[in-house]
Amino acid sequence: MQVIQHPAETLRTALVSSRCDLTDRYHKYSRKEQRLLEECLYLGDGSLFRPITVHSDSDWIHSHPEDPQDFQRFYSNPYRSKPIKGHGTIYLQIISRWAEAETGQYVRWLRDYCQAFYYRMVVKLLPPVTVAATGCAFRVSSSSHNLQIHAVERNQLTTPDAFGIMGITMIELYPEDSWNFVTTNWTVDLSSSFNHPRGYMLLKTNEEMGEAGHFIQK
Repeated sequence: MQVIQHPAETLRTALVSSRCDLTDRYHKYSRKEQRLLEECLYLGDGSLFRPITVHSDSDWIHSHPEDPQDFQRFYSNPYRSKPIKGHGTIYLQIISRWAEAETGQYVRWLRDYCQAFYYRMVVKLLPPVTVAATGCAFRVSSSSHNLQIHAVERNQLTTPDAFGIMGITMIELYPEDSWNFVTTNWTVDLSSSFNHPRGYMLLKTNEEMGEAGHFIQK
């Protein structure tokens, strides 16, 4: 068993960067703004970076190694999507219909979160569509016998002024044909042309575990 935990100073360097130009830009924030950004770095109940316990070599962190990304790498990424004139709206797209009361509350929470997180961007709701309308491949799982959507394929849902389209579904998702289970946390970094929405996300809520999984195409 292994416990992974980074000290506050390491997390702060990842947040601010070691590049002089990015550090100078950070120090132009007011003390209140800096405190807001840094208060989640320190240990305690309010920290966003709590210790992670790795129980075995088959745990996700060991079996699916990923390159870390600090702010400097994010900022320097040539494929990083940025809002441009005429493409500044995030759309929420329900895929397949749910019970109306359940759908309305969940989508309102998600819309409010996106509106707060993506500051100054417009968030709008789209009418529900069928799985076939997305253009994504789908299958029936041989293990769970449930319908699953291939979440990484290019979809047919387009809106001219979209920065991104976020698909929301209760249907299981899979990122590759070789996968026979559904992950609860998977991010895919792909580029897209200016003629398509700047992003595509499929989000599945898991009622039994109380968790949500998401696939993002930037």
